[in-house]
Amino acid sequence: MSRMNTLQSTIQFKIRFSEVDAMRVVWHGAYAKYFEDAREYFGQQYDLGYELIEKNGYFAPVVDLSFQYKLPLRYGMQPELTITYRPTEAAKIVFDYEIRDPESDTVMTTGRSVQVFMDKDYQLVWESPAFFEAWKKRWGI
Repeated sequence: MSRMNTLQSTIQFKIRFSEVDAMRVVWHGAYAKYFEDAREYFGQQYDLGYELIEKNGYFAPVVDLSFQYKLPLRYGMQPELTITYRPTEAAKIVFDYEIRDPESDTVMTTGRSVQVFMDKDYQLVWESPAFFEAWKKRWGI
């Protein structure tokens, strides 16, 4: 039995003052942006960008997004965010996320996102599009 490839990317980012609240910890709404930045970076690295999806006649909206806060991210930190593609048989793109403090190697936040496919008429697509199946095959998934 062949083992599936694990596709992941890691980016480092800096916590900016505009992203923190009065306690100088990251405001919860900023996590969605961090995860989006990771999805864009992953897409560039593995050729699964939003342009490709749209060029093939689809949209891929996020329908589920969750965060689990372990420890607060604080102003001035430069954490690392690792995004990992989670294979599924369904017509979905699922990612897991982990934000770590690289200085202590401590997990600060984990999360997950789920995207579905919609056609250009905004109708949910129940079967994986051919281009997505070809993408999975290309990467050994």
